[in-house]
Amino acid sequence: MLGCFLLNIRAGGYEQLVRGEPMRAKFRHSWTHSQPMTPNEVTPINFEMPDVNHTFLRGHIMVQIQSSWFPLTDLNPQKLIDPAKAKRLDFMKATERVYHTPGLSSSIGVRVVPQR
Repeated sequence: MLGCFLLNIRAGGYEQLVRGEPMRAKFRHSWTHSQPMTPNEVTPINFEMPDVNHTFLRGHIMVQIQSSWFPLTDLNPQKLIDPAKAKRLDFMKATERVYHTPGLSSSIGVRVVPQR
């Protein structure tokens, strides 16, 4: 489970959640056919979050990627098994990396409403 969070950084460092969306990486290609991730392999994951009507000031956007959204979603065993049937020993640590280098850049796209 990847948790993708779009936040507005406010005065004093307060992080206001603007939009968040859970996404199981095993369904990155298809919602009906799961595919495991390969450790230490760069794997693009593309998905859309629902629109939100929000104005960000310059320098106030933060994006967070996390491997869990617990307790809002079920615990993630980080394996290709049904989380509801996972036993304690099935759970393992995962590391997410967001790349920002030539040839391996991450990005976020947003729609902008034109001024009237």
